[in-house]
Amino acid sequence: MSDSEDLDDDATVLTAEIGADGAGDRLDRVLAAAFSDLSRARLQVLIGEGRLSFEGETIRDGKHKARPGRYELSVPAPVGAAPEPQDIPLEVFYEDEHLIVVNKPAGIAAHPAPGTPDGTLVNALLYHCGDTLSGIGGVLRPGIVHRLDKDTSGVLVAAKTDVTHRALSELFSRHDIDRAYNAVVRGAPRYVKGTVNTRIGRSHHDRKKMAVLRGGGREAITHYAVDEVFGDTKPLAALLTCKLETGRTHQIRVHMAHLGAPCLGDQVYGSGAPHRDVQTILKDLGFARQALHAAVLGFVHPITGKKLRFRAPLPDDMAALLDALRAMYGHEAVDEDDWDDDDWSLEDDEDEA
Repeated sequence: MSDSEDLDDDATVLTAEIGADGAGDRLDRVLAAAFSDLSRARLQVLIGEGRLSFEGETIRDGKHKARPGRYELSVPAPVGAAPEPQDIPLEVFYEDEHLIVVNKPAGIAAHPAPGTPDGTLVNALLYHCGDTLSGIGGVLRPGIVHRLDKDTSGVLVAAKTDVTHRALSELFSRHDIDRAYNAVVRGAPRYVKGTVNTRIGRSHHDRKKMAVLRGGGREAITHYAVDEVFGDTKPLAALLTCKLETGRTHQIRVHMAHLGAPCLGDQVYGSGAPHRDVQTILKDLGFARQALHAAVLGFVHPITGKKLRFRAPLPDDMAALLDALRAMYGHEAVDEDDWDDDDWSLEDDEDEA
């Protein structure tokens, strides 16, 4: 059992009565179960700061064995986040006291970073969520578990509390998330359906880029299917659906480039120019970002257990790109009945690409 009382200095005291059944176990584990709104890492920090007491005695080491009796933990009010709240419009798909799901437009970064100190999704969420944020790791900020690149649009979830942030992180680490992306690529992959299974890490040639590596890096798995192809005699562009089994930095962009079909407009991984007709379309539309959109995000709410699934429609710029490609080359949908015949898997058998 635990309860709380507010102090004049804005700290909150949490109390827990530990019975004989909990005595003898490691203290931070026992208290993590009692103070379920705090992550164990956050609890360990507070203990190290001398904010835990037992029968009036300050406890500074969570590795000690728990004793039966009353523990009190003083939790300071979350400090203000370094980024400033900014009134930036948000398209909200879902929101409760635990988390928020938004449709991120292209051109807005997820987090402040060198060169992008503000105007980010974090700034927007700080303004929108306000007092509903209870703090992540003692800081009033939204917990963004998965990032979308600045110029990638689509569905993104952020946690409002430490507990939700930890639970969402566990969902993503177990790959227990349904994620589907739309990509418009140069040319088309050799096969209309497949799985790319490689290792991705920092490029040995350009540390600002990610790359497929023979050794090192982390396992990266992308499933893809070609939905439409555009071209008179050979594929000059294609619309793909990509589903992530893992979530590595720039994973889809790297994997599509590895297949020889980089996302149109990708300034980092799109080596080689598209066909001149496609170049004309991109220029006429002013399309200068990677044609990648996080279309679907599905997961089980980590607190309520409710099944949630969100679909973000194609943004206007990608819809216009597809309309222009269809107008020039017609509409040629891929027959799903052919997928089994052409199914394939690219394993990690090549050097850095």
